[in-house]
Amino acid sequence: MRAFAIPMRTRFRGLTRREGALIHGPAGWGEFSPFAEYGPAEAARWLAAAREAAFTGFPAPLRDRIPVNVTVPATDAGHAWRITAEGGCRTAKVKVAEKGQSEADDLARVEAVRDAIGPDGKVRIDVNGGWDVDQAVRMIRLLNRFDLEYVEQPCATVEELAAVRRRVEVPIAADESIRRAEDPFRVVAAEAADIAVLKVQPLGGVAPALEIAAAIGLPVVVSSAVETSVGLAAGLALAAALPELPYACGLATLSLLEGDVTGDPLVVEDGEIAVRRPEVDLAALARHQVDPAAWRRRAEEAERA
Repeated sequence: MRAFAIPMRTRFRGLTRREGALIHGPAGWGEFSPFAEYGPAEAARWLAAAREAAFTGFPAPLRDRIPVNVTVPATDAGHAWRITAEGGCRTAKVKVAEKGQSEADDLARVEAVRDAIGPDGKVRIDVNGGWDVDQAVRMIRLLNRFDLEYVEQPCATVEELAAVRRRVEVPIAADESIRRAEDPFRVVAAEAADIAVLKVQPLGGVAPALEIAAAIGLPVVVSSAVETSVGLAAGLALAAALPELPYACGLATLSLLEGDVTGDPLVVEDGEIAVRRPEVDLAALARHQVDPAAWRRRAEEAERA
């Protein structure tokens, strides 16, 4: 096991650096990088995904390039404009509802992103469950002046998502309500979402994520958990194996990190990322390598969960 800590270019999800571990097996490298607030039971799925990548491998791809969105953190409007303009994508996902920021900040940021991407680009927002139902309805209606493609996880619970969906015209995407749920199919039963956002690590690997996608029966957006190129390769493998891929995927997140663990990183080219598995470069890894003891403990705790 090799552990890493890579600084973030911009504070994201409260993080200033992305930490995790890499494991190697006969099928290649796998990434184990559950966020600090995740307990052993949740981390067990992330460990299963890393083992799948290292020891089992991925299914055969149906496509060799994946369209992606640029991810815009909860930064000021000027910075958001630059990130979007430099992102090289025709779709942008904008973080809103950041703690300590105002609704005016969200409006200014989304307006800047719409201006940068132009009238033909697509803009989606990610709330990370930060609104209650009434605030969600009000803010979605306000922000839809910028022609939203969809709104990701406007509220925390499935019941709240369903209530919002009944009151707005903008499609609702479920993320946390699937990846952090004991029963990810409650979203469908409650008619709480139009779109499913799937992330490989929290769902236990590419194969389990494919099974969930088939059972849910909703259009899928594959997103990252802000991984290195090792983790992103698993997301690309999922996106490449889906029977249909109607939306750009949230896999262009390497730009949020100050470095990577490979000399051949998974970067955006003409709004897409090629489906491949870059090798870990030990010299690149060495620049960000840290003591793996804490990650070995997390893996052991996850195994016992």
